[in-house]
Amino acid sequence: MNAFTKFSLSLLTASTLVACGGDKPADVPKTDATAPQAGEGKSLVIATEANYPPFNNMTADGKIVGFDVDVINAVCAEIKANCDIVAQDWDGLLPGLLTNKYDAVIAGMSITPERQAQVDFSEPYFSNTIVWLSKTDGSFDPSNIKNLVLGSQRSTTGADYITQKYDGKDGNRVQLYDTYTNSYLDLKAGRNHAVMAEKVSAMDWLKQNGDGFGLVGDEIDNNDNLGIAVRKGDALKADFDKALATLKANGRLAELEKQHFGDTAKPAVVEPADTVKAEESATAEPAKSE
Repeated sequence: MNAFTKFSLSLLTASTLVACGGDKPADVPKTDATAPQAGEGKSLVIATEANYPPFNNMTADGKIVGFDVDVINAVCAEIKANCDIVAQDWDGLLPGLLTNKYDAVIAGMSITPERQAQVDFSEPYFSNTIVWLSKTDGSFDPSNIKNLVLGSQRSTTGADYITQKYDGKDGNRVQLYDTYTNSYLDLKAGRNHAVMAEKVSAMDWLKQNGDGFGLVGDEIDNNDNLGIAVRKGDALKADFDKALATLKANGRLAELEKQHFGDTAKPAVVEPADTVKAEESATAEPAKSE
């Protein structure tokens, strides 16, 4: 069609609209009231650590399993997305997300101000408490921590807690590990005196390695909420929030907690301030050693 013909048709169309009432808005086609979700119909890649049972772990045949895996699968079903779960070491999780290696991270990751400066988080899908894991022979006393080696996994809220409170003080040294599993192995081998860990993780380890070890002292509620991490401004956050709200409302999230954690999911807790006060008021005793 040449330019003159196009111009003539345009004039004809405009004249017809005026004759029929051109100042009246054209009818807008009806649309579905429900807007499509950002993840609907998409294939998403979700990263997890795969070394933090019972939240995420890898079986002998290479399958990634755990609470985090079941939660994200349920979320993906809610938003009608096809999700592929991949393993990534802990320290590389957020860098990989920020370089578009995957779309989201679910790895028992705590929502902290430092991480929120880099990424967005969904609403919490689980709340943790932290505990001391040690020998039960009385060699470790949480009210009198002196001249001890204390372990935890690096870049966790437990690690932050003991580093700020004990490292380099009263003869104590904090040893941080790439995984909780390695911190537990050193505890069992006598290379550290106690490990500060999330209660669910510690209880899971005790199921297989409980002889002579246990939770010592009070649990500490440090407002440790876990969320799904996405890149800043990603519309997936809203989709994940909506899906998690549905899973909470219909009881599915509670079912998954019971399936993976049993009765340890909602423990009685002691506020951090109470714990600090108790420790500061404790009388000094000779340092304990193995």
